[in-house]
Amino acid sequence: MTDPRDKVGRQGQPQTQPQSLLFVCSGNICRSPSAEGVMRKLLDEAGLSQVQTGSVGTGGWHVGDPPDKRARDAAARRGYDLSRLRAEQLADGHFQQFDRLFAMDLGHLRHMRARVPAPLQDRVRLYLHPLDPEVAAGREVPDPYYGDLSDFEEALDIVEAGAREILAALQAGRL
Repeated sequence: MTDPRDKVGRQGQPQTQPQSLLFVCSGNICRSPSAEGVMRKLLDEAGLSQVQTGSVGTGGWHVGDPPDKRARDAAARRGYDLSRLRAEQLADGHFQQFDRLFAMDLGHLRHMRARVPAPLQDRVRLYLHPLDPEVAAGREVPDPYYGDLSDFEEALDIVEAGAREILAALQAGRL
C-alpha cells in the first residue's frame, strides 16, 4: 500500500513528504533559531509534532551560545520559546539528515548550494520561496543583529509569515 505522504517528484520519482526541516542563517542566533521556534510551535499546534526541526549558522562564531537576547525576548512576547536552543554550525551531514534546508537570505542560499551534494540540490530552498528550489532571487529575511529591538520585531513578523507558508505547503503536500 502506498503511503499517503508520498507524491511524485521530479523525473517521476516517488517523493516522501518532508519530515525534517532545517533553518539556516549566518550565526544561528537571530533568524534561524526564530524560524525554528516559530515552526516548532506551528507544527505542534497543527498536530505535526513528528516533523523534526533544527537551525544552524553558516559560520561558527556563536557555536554553543543561546539565541540573541533580543531574539529571545521578541519571540517570548509572541509565545515562542527559544531558551533551549544553542547555536550550531552547518555541517555536510545536515544535507543528508534534513529533508528541507531553508536559507534565510541569498548569501546563505549560495553558501548551501556550493556545499550540497548534487543529488540533494532540491532540498535547499530560500525560506521565503519554499516551493521553488530553483529560485535565484527573491525576498529575504533581513538580519536584525546590528539593529535595535524594532528590527527583531520586523524580522519575526517576516519569519512568522514564512513559517505559515511552509506549514501550509507541508500540509497540502506541496513542499
